Parts: sequence; C-alpha cells; structure tokens
Amino acid sequence: MSSRSAYTKGVGNYYFKLKSSPNDILIHRKQKEAAVNAFLNYTKLGKECQWLGKWNGKDYDDNKEPS
Repeated sequence: MSSRSAYTKGVGNYYFKLKSSPNDILIHRKQKEAAVNAFLNYTKLGKECQWLGKWNGKDYDDNKEPS
C-alpha cells in the first residue's frame, strides 16, 4: 500500500528528507541557499539526510547532493 501525502508540494521549493524512525521527515525551503545550509547542518549533526532537489510540479530538478 502506498502512502499519500496530505499536502501538495510547492513548485520551485527545495526539498530534502531527514531519515528518522518510524517515519521520514520531509523538509523544504524556498531558497536554495537556505535549503543547502539546513541540509549541511543536519548532516554535520550526524543525521542521515537525503537531498531531493527542486520540485517542478512532477519531478525533482537540481537533485545533485550538496557537499
């Protein structure tokens, strides 16, 4: 059974996923710089994160993980 989102993703927002138990947390930021800073801060704290990229309405663009 697939899970469905209770909200719609904003076109043009940047998304990354914070892996946690029992559910993953999807985090978004409107600007790339803010999203990259948040992503790097979570990884610096030792959290397991997955970069998704910029949502274009159907798929993720700019999905190369920042370093």
